Amino acid sequence: MFFALPGTTSRIPLSFSAFTAARRRGRRDLFSSSSTTTLAMSSNPINPSPPQLQHQQQQESSSSSSSAAAVDAATHYHNRTKHSLTGGYARGPRGLDWANQPNPFLRFLSTPLLPLLHSPPEPHDDSPPYHSVFSSSLPPPQPFSHASISRLLYDSLSLSAWKSTGLSTWSLRVNPSSGNLHPTESHLLSPPLPLSQQQPSSPPPFSSSSFLAHYSPKDHSLELRASISLPDLPLHRSLLLAFSSILWREAWKYGERAFRYCNHDVGHALAAAAVSAATLGWDVCLLDGLGHDDLHRLLGLDRSNPPSPDRLPDRPVRGRLPWIESQHPDCALLIFPFSETPPSVDYAELALALSRLPAMEWLGKPNSLSKDHVCWDVIYKTAEAVKKPPTYGEGFSVNPFHRSPLISPDLYKDMTVRQVVRKRRSAVDMDGVHVLEKDAFYQILLHCLPSGELGLGEKQGQQFTLPFRVLTWDAEVHAALFVHRVRDLPKGLYFLVRNEEHLDRLKSAMRSEFEWERPEGCPAGLPLYRLARGDYRELAKQLSCHQDIASDGCFSLGMVARFEPVLREKGAWMYPRLFWETGVLGQVLYLEAHAVGISATGIGCYFDDDVHEVLGLEGLEFQSLYHFTIGSPVLDKRILSLPAYPGPGVDA
Repeated sequence: MFFALPGTTSRIPLSFSAFTAARRRGRRDLFSSSSTTTLAMSSNPINPSPPQLQHQQQQESSSSSSSAAAVDAATHYHNRTKHSLTGGYARGPRGLDWANQPNPFLRFLSTPLLPLLHSPPEPHDDSPPYHSVFSSSLPPPQPFSHASISRLLYDSLSLSAWKSTGLSTWSLRVNPSSGNLHPTESHLLSPPLPLSQQQPSSPPPFSSSSFLAHYSPKDHSLELRASISLPDLPLHRSLLLAFSSILWREAWKYGERAFRYCNHDVGHALAAAAVSAATLGWDVCLLDGLGHDDLHRLLGLDRSNPPSPDRLPDRPVRGRLPWIESQHPDCALLIFPFSETPPSVDYAELALALSRLPAMEWLGKPNSLSKDHVCWDVIYKTAEAVKKPPTYGEGFSVNPFHRSPLISPDLYKDMTVRQVVRKRRSAVDMDGVHVLEKDAFYQILLHCLPSGELGLGEKQGQQFTLPFRVLTWDAEVHAALFVHRVRDLPKGLYFLVRNEEHLDRLKSAMRSEFEWERPEGCPAGLPLYRLARGDYRELAKQLSCHQDIASDGCFSLGMVARFEPVLREKGAWMYPRLFWETGVLGQVLYLEAHAVGISATGIGCYFDDDVHEVLGLEGLEFQSLYHFTIGSPVLDKRILSLPAYPGPGVDA
């Protein structure tokens, strides 16, 4: 079999490297329900009791997550869960078990509830112009209050609409999710919220003490988990927003590949929170010095997660496995007023305070999400292997704010941030006709740059712009673009280099016949290169699991990350973070597409090594981690759209 590169005289043989061939020879058959067994679960939790701070500091130099074995576990999972054009798909269910579809709404029962405020509808939208939060300074910071926290969550993590057709009704959210399954849960650690005219009866302890609450998007409210004494937690003039994942929600549909998709969704949520916070004059940065166990204690997961087995199963198993619904802690964000002097964080002091939290009184019992489950064992083994150790010694720092280049605000037609984020949808089909104006295409890519506007001689790489500045590492993700319909831009294969320190290595690793030419009219400072001319619509479709949507848009792309070197240099815990970075980039593509009047869709299904074969990449130095398509959507008029609040009262 051959891939034909349009515009070149050579054909690319689909003869895989020895590495790929070995992967295929070791491949197992797809999971079959007839081979599953029920596993008896132990009542002993898999997570140990919180260690002392001295033990945490020792872990910094001897963490198993940074060992070669952990890196091998991450790469083993990654290779095992690849889709292949000739070798088949990663292991997953042979059909959807609708009777056990997970409830998309986690609720903590029997705990105080704080309803949040709903932002006024148009024409009373008081959010700033969409382009302004990227291309100019942030607005003056608002105080932390019931009203401002309501807005933060309303414009980032709440429901955006309900859809209905026939007997089916389902909700959509501001933050996108693979399969609309929403594994990401959010939790807020807040100082006391002063009473307001809008909410004169805010119940204690929300108004009397610091608190930790779970955010419920179903009714846009906070569910109290614990009251916290402020002196015990060294966070001043700031909020803490934490994310966790219920891996079962994605695994129900996608099987072993689900861990990838859960981490895409974390990235989307990070970007959604960062953009929403910016409209309130707040800055956001990962508290990435904390380790997995710190986050576990912060969220009280020993109290809320069902008991786990002493030992994970060594094969997929089916049965009533309540521990499968456990939350996996992902990360915590510090949210603070934007200023030239960001707050200081003493990670060791913060970790010591977090070590006391499990002894508090925790409120609320989580609802059950499914009656029966399937444990895809490799997901949980990988999640265990890539747990982040504490890195308190690195300290907390915030990158300077850089503006994103702006061609013209007219491209966004006076759209506000709230209009864009709340009207964002994942297109199901593209019309295959619409032609994107070249200025709009370049503007979308300019907003994908991590460093923004730079001085003469400076290179893209550090994450200074919104929302990439939420991340604590330099950009590792690039984009290979299949340009189909952009006015006055030749069709072909292009490459956006988001970290220019990688440019020489990318050129060396990819096909020698690629042009690496800057397209005519490309804005200065945009490191976009044409690799080859030609019509790539059929190839883009083929690589994205034969999905028409990849060829019917204006352009599609694959996000290519520097991969194994990152894991070897920093640790296996960077594996999920590479997917977070693709999710942040994907959220920018979503928002940009809607802001210029079209739409977008994230694509998790693609043929991994076949993408690498087209680009000429071998081994694991660079890997494709996420695909996207941008174009004009085809709307299904049979589907009725309903307001987000109040909803129809179902958990679909």
